[in-house]
Amino acid sequence: MEGKKFDTDKPQYDLIDAHALEDLAKVLTIGAQKYDRYNWKQVETHRYEAALLRHIQAWRMGEKEDPETGLHHMAHALANAMFLYCHDKLE
Repeated sequence: MEGKKFDTDKPQYDLIDAHALEDLAKVLTIGAQKYDRYNWKQVETHRYEAALLRHIQAWRMGEKEDPETGLHHMAHALANAMFLYCHDKLE
């Protein structure tokens, strides 16, 4: 007998890559230690747009890891994109 679970219309969190999520959490942890846990909520969005583009450009130029943190530039880009998304969604 097969059980039923009515979850086909729910978000599939298992589609989020575990490694990307892990590195995003590492970037956020470093930021929380450096600035403050939710400091990002107080920063103007254009600063995160600029940071997002800097990390993408560094990656485009062939640099994989951020020299300051040693984490992948795209993990930093994910964090900045998240900040922009949250600022936009919460306005």
